[in-house]
Amino acid sequence: MAPQSPPKATSPVLRLKRGHDRPLVHPWIFKGDVADVGAVAPGDAVTVIDGTGRFVGRGFFNPRPALCCRILTRRDEPLDAAFFASRIGEAIARRGGADPARLVWSEGDGLPGLVIDRYGDVLAVQCLTLGMARLRATLVTAARAAVGDLAAFSADDPAAASLEGFAPARGWLDREGPEAVVVDEDGVKLRVTLGGGHKTGLYLDQRLNHRRLAEAAAGRTILDAFAYAAGFACHALVRGATSAVCIESSAEALDSARANLALNRVSDRAELVPANVFDELRRLEREAPRFGLIALDPPPFARTRTAVEAAARGYKEINLRAMRLLAPGGRLATFSCSHHVAEAAFEDICRDAAVDAGITLRVVERLTQAPDHPVLLTVPETRYLKGLLLEAV
Repeated sequence: MAPQSPPKATSPVLRLKRGHDRPLVHPWIFKGDVADVGAVAPGDAVTVIDGTGRFVGRGFFNPRPALCCRILTRRDEPLDAAFFASRIGEAIARRGGADPARLVWSEGDGLPGLVIDRYGDVLAVQCLTLGMARLRATLVTAARAAVGDLAAFSADDPAAASLEGFAPARGWLDREGPEAVVVDEDGVKLRVTLGGGHKTGLYLDQRLNHRRLAEAAAGRTILDAFAYAAGFACHALVRGATSAVCIESSAEALDSARANLALNRVSDRAELVPANVFDELRRLEREAPRFGLIALDPPPFARTRTAVEAAARGYKEINLRAMRLLAPGGRLATFSCSHHVAEAAFEDICRDAAVDAGITLRVVERLTQAPDHPVLLTVPETRYLKGLLLEAV
């Protein structure tokens, strides 16, 4: 597939309403921010100006979703192939050759709507906006210029594609690649099945947290709740944990967990439990086993602001029950990836759970996403993963 021609600098104009100043420092423009917009096809570039006519930036416009425009540059420059080659090349250079790694992280790298991950000799490309999807081949060409001629797999998110109004691409871009890739994450082997599982194959944002919890693994047992592909369990077992219990409701994820445990030759010390985590934690609480390590890494409980209250109840329940399962001196790594649950609110939830559990916990460390998921100070949405490493005292 030949690269399509990106938009030129002579793009239609989107004028912001007076007093709508957030887009001056934040890349998102909502329909309520827009005073008027010129004739523009969905997915094309627009030049953004403020209410007084001053240049703000340039980005892709789509009238379909409420978030109708995302600013890509605040310079008066065209969004052409040279722009994407430069921006993607800079993002990849910041990773310093890491593999596996998130090479491009959407807003965090000034490329809202684009995610590119590297797994060995494969690039996994996820387009989250119509504008990026239309330029997929151009974007892959830019990435290949920085990392070499790797096979590229399109791994679009169906929900985002539906919102933006394009068909999600799931498959190889211009040539076939391997069905699966085995990567090395700090000495632990993990299998990535292209086109399967969550995200683009692995939870790369948890890479450092896998290692952090496993530092205290020797001689301990681990409970890996919401285990997915058993990343926390594999790291702990490789580093000397005596046994692991992995709870996961998805049959596909359990297959990945089984494969990863086998790759690391630790299957004999692991038990896979196909169950709902809430139900299984209640059962374990009745039986009262004790674990030296516990990982709680649930999916987002609050995808919208209206779900925050229910999410808080869910986070409190799983944390309370996990805390009651901690052995003396045991460590709990607990996370929220719900953007709408703020870090302070999540810590309050965990504090309330500890009070109800009647347990004293020391905060060993506050955890977050790996550095290849960069956070922008003026774009709080780029920091979505909040975590606490706690120790029972």
